[in-house]
Amino acid sequence: MARFVTSDGTEIAYKDWGSGPPVVFSHGWPLSADAWDSQMLFMAGNGFRVIAHDRRGHGRSSQTWQGNDMDHYADDLAQLLDHLDVQDAILVGHSTGGGEVVRYLGRHGSARVARTVLVGAVPPIMLQTEANPGGLPIATFDAIRTGVAADRSEFFRTLSGPFFGANRPGADPAAGLREAFWAMGMQGDMKAEYDCIRAFSETDFTQDLKAINVPTLIVHGDDDQIVPIADSAYLSAELVRDATLKVYPGAPHGLTMTQPDAFNGDLLAFAKA
Repeated sequence: MARFVTSDGTEIAYKDWGSGPPVVFSHGWPLSADAWDSQMLFMAGNGFRVIAHDRRGHGRSSQTWQGNDMDHYADDLAQLLDHLDVQDAILVGHSTGGGEVVRYLGRHGSARVARTVLVGAVPPIMLQTEANPGGLPIATFDAIRTGVAADRSEFFRTLSGPFFGANRPGADPAAGLREAFWAMGMQGDMKAEYDCIRAFSETDFTQDLKAINVPTLIVHGDDDQIVPIADSAYLSAELVRDATLKVYPGAPHGLTMTQPDAFNGDLLAFAKA
């Protein structure tokens, strides 16, 4: 993988394949750019340049002790786009990566961006608060922290079940998906992954969503057990001015990997619109 160094000395690893209009992918927690391989191969084969980076503390990027928060994630993305001089990009973010993309647009604007795709994304805010009564209680995220700190290997193995909907009656996702999830999670930095739990759950993206001024496709599975649709995609679609919401019936959080053909087709159609 290619690499560049951010202004605070963090080394970010990234993939840059193909040529044509750029599509830039931001991955979910606790994964890496490899989570997007199906989409990158497909889009590059259809005339697009595809770029995906390992978030700081994840994958092959620097194992960071500090800076594991949404502002730094967004700034790292901005510096990647500057480093590659990307213009008219389609930004695609899954889960935590959706928060990263939204915070990028709120913090840096859309001068380099033509369109945005949010998939199973965490905005507006996952945590239950007085202003967000439909969110998940802090105990949910405390349990994630406890699991990661105590035995993240076993925690990631267990989490891969609901992530891909493997715990649903009759579900039979490929075992390789769950193994890949575990491998990507174990590749990252434990401290950064621990800190990221707060970043994806407690960051309020409401104002960032309101600031988005490019066409936005919001994709979510209605059986997402990780980021429930009622308090995420439905609310985000109301806050983004030019948003199209597409709900995948019965789809889990990891729909980009469990239903790649459907998602890739929708992504290509939106990219060409």
